[in-house]
Parts: sequence; C-alpha cells; structure tokens
Amino acid sequence: MKKIGNSRVKCHLCRHYCIINEGMKGICRVRANHGGTLYSLVYRKLISENIDPIEKKPFFHFYPGSTAFSVATVGCNFKCTNCQNYEISQLPKDQNHIAGRDIAPEKIVEDTIRYHCKSIAYTYTEPTIFFEYAYEIAKIASQQSIKNVFVTNGYITREALITIKPYLHAANIDLKSFSTETYKKLCGARLEEVLDCIRSYKEMGIWIEITTLIIPEINDSVSELRQIAEFIKSVGPEIPWHVSRFYPQYRLIEKPPTPVDTLRMARNIGMEVGLRYVYEGNVPGEGGENTYCYTCKKILIKRYGYQIMESNIVNARCPSCNTAIDGVGI
Repeated sequence: MKKIGNSRVKCHLCRHYCIINEGMKGICRVRANHGGTLYSLVYRKLISENIDPIEKKPFFHFYPGSTAFSVATVGCNFKCTNCQNYEISQLPKDQNHIAGRDIAPEKIVEDTIRYHCKSIAYTYTEPTIFFEYAYEIAKIASQQSIKNVFVTNGYITREALITIKPYLHAANIDLKSFSTETYKKLCGARLEEVLDCIRSYKEMGIWIEITTLIIPEINDSVSELRQIAEFIKSVGPEIPWHVSRFYPQYRLIEKPPTPVDTLRMARNIGMEVGLRYVYEGNVPGEGGENTYCYTCKKILIKRYGYQIMESNIVNARCPSCNTAIDGVGI
C-alpha cells in the first residue's frame, strides 16, 4: 500500500493497482480504505477448507499422489463470467457480503498436520486477495516442512510475489486466453500482465504449471492454442500445460461443453510445439491424464481422474531411458 494524499491509497497487491478513496473498496471488494490505511476484510475469515488430491489443483509434477489441505476466503480480483466457484469468489461483488469463520493461521497448519497433508493449497478463490492470511499461514507451515501452493489467476504484483516467495513452493496459473480483448471481456484483466506474472514466477524459481480452460468459440482456435503453447515453451518447455474441459457455469451458460476432440487437438498442438507434458483435464479415463517420458514416450504415471493407478518413475527418472523427469517430489 502507498498513501497518495487526500486520504487516498494505492494498493500494490495485485496488478490492478487500485487507487482507493477514503471509505471505498478495491476491485476485489475485500480491501478497504479506512482513514487512509488499507485493510483486509477477509483476514482470518475462512470460507472453505477441504482435503484434496494435489492432482485436483491440478498439479501433476509436484509431489504426485500427495494430499493438499485446501483453504480459501471469499472474493476475487477478476470477474470471470464462467467462474466455477462464483458463490464464494463473487460474493462480495454480487451480494456485498463478506462471509467466513474466524480461523487462526496456526489452526490451519495444525489441521494440515493432523490430516497428514503434504501441502496447503490456497485455492477456490484468488489467493492474492487474501494475501496477508496466506502469508501468515505459509510462514508457519514452512517451519513445519509443509509445502505451500497457489492456484491463481496470475495477477499478483512482483512486489507481493517477492514477499511470499520464501514460503511459496509452487503455483498453478490460469492462462485463460491469448487475446487481449478476451481477457478484458471475460475477466476484466489484461493479458500482458498475466504473461509477465508467469515469467516472474519462473524467474523466482517457484515450480509452475499452467491451466487453460478451453471454451468453445472463445479460445479454442488452432492459432490461439498454438500461441499459448509457444508462449509456455518460451518460458520453459518443462512447464506442464493442463488443457481443461469447459462446462456451462455462472453467467456463461449459452456455450456447450468443450468437445473431447478439441482437448485432444490442444494436447497435440502443445506436443508439436515442444512442450514436454500436456494434460487433458475434466475428462477422466480418456488417457490424456497420463505422464509420459518425453524422450522414449513410455507411460510413467497412469491416472484416472485425480487418482494415480500406476507410477513407474524411479529417482525422478524414466526407468526405460534414464531421462530426468521435471518436477518437485516427482
């Protein structure tokens, strides 16, 4: 936060960089200016907690087969018309309401240990908007050798990311489109900021995986999917790309579910471009969930949905050709 006079403040948490007048809130509706000081309205206000397979986030190359204690508050700095968790992410905007239970950061870490989870996932809504809460939890968790992961829209500022970097081990980042206009219309955000954020995560040494929800007639063209794949490769060919199936949600109900053939096409494009790992999401049993050695093409991890059916990786290497397999705790 930076004070800019006349009791106004500029928020430096996300890339909207909201300038907030006295008594007003930022775009996320969970940060408010009171007396020239910016306050979080969701600190210690837990709205959701669950034990999830890490694959559900999705992470396929970060401690595969482990579980994550997943937590969230209400609110988001995007306004995605297809949000699958809109009941909590858009609650402050749609109903002008902040909900949640007062749960201390220490209690979340205690529960993570009790349920033998390897990591804490800050997910369901956008973790950037409950940054102070996530930061305190992550700092305590790291002292207990618990990993911390963000499932995020990729709009955190570089300053905020540097702050939490010592305690943040991985992030799955949405890359929703490669169109400036689509980002503006679908999310109320700017594509170039998301691309820069992805680069920042990579530069800071945080393990990242990318997810693209493919929506018919919005971001499913061959050219756009190729642009996304080429961008990911330019950041790092080892970054897993998850291409997921869309289902009608929230305010985007006129579009049909994504055909499985479209996901298959996207996966093929990613592999042709030179990405080592491309996965099809929300279509269990289709085979696009498996991890293959990018050198000899042998199946290394066989999955069904979020469940690992078979794992053949030995010491982070392919047992057939000894190729090193990218990831953390793989």
